[in-house]
Amino acid sequence: MARKRRGRPIHGWLVIDKSPGMTSADVVSRVRRVTGAAKAGHGGTLDPLASGVLPIALGEATKCMNHVMGAGKSYEFTVAWGIGTDTDDSDGTVTETCAKRPSNQQIRAALAEFTGEIEQTPPIYSAVKVAGRRAYDLARSGNPPVLDPRPVRVDRFELIGAPDPDHAQFAVDCGKGAYMRSLARDLGRRLGTLAHVASLRRTRVGPFDTTAAISLDNLADLCHTTGRIEPLLPVETGLADIPAVAVTGVQADRLKRGQAIKVLDAGDGLVCVMNGNVPVALATVEAGEVHPVRVFNL
Repeated sequence: MARKRRGRPIHGWLVIDKSPGMTSADVVSRVRRVTGAAKAGHGGTLDPLASGVLPIALGEATKCMNHVMGAGKSYEFTVAWGIGTDTDDSDGTVTETCAKRPSNQQIRAALAEFTGEIEQTPPIYSAVKVAGRRAYDLARSGNPPVLDPRPVRVDRFELIGAPDPDHAQFAVDCGKGAYMRSLARDLGRRLGTLAHVASLRRTRVGPFDTTAAISLDNLADLCHTTGRIEPLLPVETGLADIPAVAVTGVQADRLKRGQAIKVLDAGDGLVCVMNGNVPVALATVEAGEVHPVRVFNL
């Protein structure tokens, strides 16, 4: 017999505004303690250095996590010129220095080379797996891996500020797997200098952005004073960027049993199936047939 999971059956999303210094796993653990939720996970890792949007899935919303992790993201970050580090951010050890500082005109002229479908080598201190081990574990053990470039998509890479000659501020919209630390490192090299990320803030993950975000401290205060998880968003919020398909109760029951159903006027691809206001499944549509991928028990 399966062991019963401890905690409350809470289903939905919390958008946490993560503080620098915490890991994403730290945030998940604290959310579980504060809410008492039986099950929780995050929708996309944020480096300890970074702040900003970290979607936390509770209960049945965890079935959407892979979809949310693959969604587009937005960042704002500050680059420090002339200093290279082993982690490509300010948490690392300085490895090189360079006196050259690029002008704003030079920076803007180079940004087009890092926009669109590009090849990017992840930082050696990253969660990329090499022969079954995380790259950061190999790097910390004194055996830094040689990582291959991989394709990523950068939709926007914009210079938004230059407070002094040593720093520049950028905004980026990108697809899954793009590292801001790699963008900073590679842009510095392209400009004939060195660079690392001095500060990083994520402002969006798929349908989640800072407008719905709440700090962990504020969440704890709300849960303590009201006894309710007031910022909780519905499970289907994580699927807001894909079409919704409405089905009847009979059709919903069939999908929950793993059976395909016929629908009209639904294009092929990934959809969120709804019965009234209740999400039924994450599904795919092929030639007018809906096939369940993950079924929600709500």
